[in-house]
Amino acid sequence: MKRKSLRSTPIPGTRDNYTGIDFNLGFHIRHYQLELDYKVGPNHLSGTATLQLDNYLPLKTMTLDLSHALRVRAVTVTTTAAVKSKVARFRHTNDKLHITFDTPIPVDEEFSLKIRYQGNPRPVRSTWGEIGWEELSNGSLVASQPCGARSWFPCDDTPDEKATYEFFIRADAGYTVVANGRLVGKHAVGSRVRWHYQAVAPMASYLAAIHVGNFQRVSLSGARVPIYGYVPRNLLPGFKADFADQATMVQAFEDLFGPYPFDSYSVVITEDELEIPLEAQGLSSFGANHARGDKTWERLIAHELSHQWFGNSLGLAQWDDIWLNEGFACYAEWLWFEHSQGKPAAVSAYEHYTQLAAKPQDLLLANPGSKDMFDDRVYKRGALLVHAIRTLLGDAAFFAMLHRYVAAGRYSVVEPLDLRREILTQIAATGQSAAAFNRLWHRWLFETALPEFPAALRQHR
Repeated sequence: MKRKSLRSTPIPGTRDNYTGIDFNLGFHIRHYQLELDYKVGPNHLSGTATLQLDNYLPLKTMTLDLSHALRVRAVTVTTTAAVKSKVARFRHTNDKLHITFDTPIPVDEEFSLKIRYQGNPRPVRSTWGEIGWEELSNGSLVASQPCGARSWFPCDDTPDEKATYEFFIRADAGYTVVANGRLVGKHAVGSRVRWHYQAVAPMASYLAAIHVGNFQRVSLSGARVPIYGYVPRNLLPGFKADFADQATMVQAFEDLFGPYPFDSYSVVITEDELEIPLEAQGLSSFGANHARGDKTWERLIAHELSHQWFGNSLGLAQWDDIWLNEGFACYAEWLWFEHSQGKPAAVSAYEHYTQLAAKPQDLLLANPGSKDMFDDRVYKRGALLVHAIRTLLGDAAFFAMLHRYVAAGRYSVVEPLDLRREILTQIAATGQSAAAFNRLWHRWLFETALPEFPAALRQHR
């Protein structure tokens, strides 16, 4: 059974040029079931990962991504009755789990792998510092973008492969476990508690996350979407002040982008301070320093929420296109202030345009390279491109286009050509010439020089 590809263009080559990780070719993972046992004190993780797969190439051998900090104890395969194959051997080296079957698995088969492993998870080293599973002073968190998922479970650690997930996590009583998806239930087993979460919307591996800490769960009412906060007790007053507008923000973004894509939204506040907030699918994480009650970080609250649409529901086909995530998320900050404070996005855009103009003009937005993919210039130049498109189309046409783009890419992956196609469709419908848009698109994406600031917006509706 061949699964429809999530992306429009084929994978270029055999290695991710941004992460330096070799692709795991020949198969798709449809579903992960992770049975985990985590002990906070020694930071010890025992896991059994059951993966449901189908293959588009015959498989004698295959690879998965898994950090060398974790030791693989056993690997078994279950195939259909028509295919009799067993794991002949496995080898775990250089963050790759190599699996060899005694009999090749033919094309278009469904099979499952069960992998037992354990160890002391730690972040993996990367171009962007240490990413993945991180031990905190009293608990843990996961921050995997772009390739840290291998730090805690065997996976296909690439953004264009999405799967559904089910988590079973045992932790010491007294700790709360937060993971992607819906909390199905929890029950005590002696001095430990087993938490069960289901994430039914397809998810890239870098967006899978587990947080363990001494949290109080609070509900933020007022939106169609259930919103929860997981907050240390001493930080509750600051959290309630800083996140008082979270429900209103969700409703505003639903109006602007379309329906919220997941069952719920959770905000986790860690006891530790964090340099930057972190987004995962269906949840965002902030440090204690982001919940002091002074409304300092409102733009970041908007930014992380908007990633639920741009980055999580609409995933990336490849890291070259990171501006599709961060440009729209940054522009969402300006849209929120337009909605909540009456400050036109054009004003925010011009403020950041002048700041951008003072910085080096040597970055290519279409392909910034791994070193610069999280550079603030990518964020702001991407947001300015979005603003330029809005300026060209006008508000009514822009937001109509945006709704179609978000709906078409829901739970899949997108590339710039997908956005470009929706814009050109909108231009054709309004009888405008495509020439001005083509010039705009090329200058912002494929030239390093900073284009002129977009003309003043048409009258806001």
